[in-house]
Amino acid sequence: MNLEGTTALVTGGSRGIGRAICVRLAAMGCVVGVNYVANPSAAEETLSAIQEQGGKGFLLQFDVADSVEVQAAVKAMSKEYGGPDILVNNAGITRDGLMARMKEDDWDAVLDTNLKGTFICSKAVMRGMMKKRWGRIINISSVVGFLGNGGQVNYGAAKAGLIGLTKSMARELAPRTVTVNAVAPGYIVTDMTSELSDEVQEAIKAQVPLGTLGQPEDVAACVAFLASEESGYLTGQTLHVNGGMYMGN
Repeated sequence: MNLEGTTALVTGGSRGIGRAICVRLAAMGCVVGVNYVANPSAAEETLSAIQEQGGKGFLLQFDVADSVEVQAAVKAMSKEYGGPDILVNNAGITRDGLMARMKEDDWDAVLDTNLKGTFICSKAVMRGMMKKRWGRIINISSVVGFLGNGGQVNYGAAKAGLIGLTKSMARELAPRTVTVNAVAPGYIVTDMTSELSDEVQEAIKAQVPLGTLGQPEDVAACVAFLASEESGYLTGQTLHVNGGMYMGN
């Protein structure tokens, strides 16, 4: 799979799954825009990882939930590098808590970043893709959007909402040969999971048929396929990367 001559924008690209996606796309020849909000040092680490393997990338600081910032960033990127031809909506946050005690601010924050942010970023790039009659939009959902999880009603609602958004966008953009798909990771080894106790991690593994947590690179590999020419006849779909934890349609 080769992405020479294309540009990608990866939101939340400074660490974890986002970093792995940035590095993988750059390795395929794509010029990658690494988005971050408040951690420039982590974003620089992602950029260094891209450059160390001979890839090309650049940093873009903006809040995905702020339409003015998003539009300005996409305009600057388009002027300097072209595109983006590929958008990976990976930015996400959590504000966990039982619904009975959850503050509206915590609900709004998660929905704004995880769901509304995808709407804003996709809207900002789709005109360029439609004009070229080629583009890839890839939304990062979660197994929680399919199975649910106690203490994460806001996160689950946002990630489930991404699936409906993905399918509807796919139908709207298909006539211009722009594909829209989703990837739904299960439990992946990230900064978040590394903070869990060994006991909790073992309990999670017991729910996974393959018996282990996934790696960010597992998700990045699926994103790389969806970004490639080889996935051109695939749209409105969700790839589940969860070790068999969820096997539904």
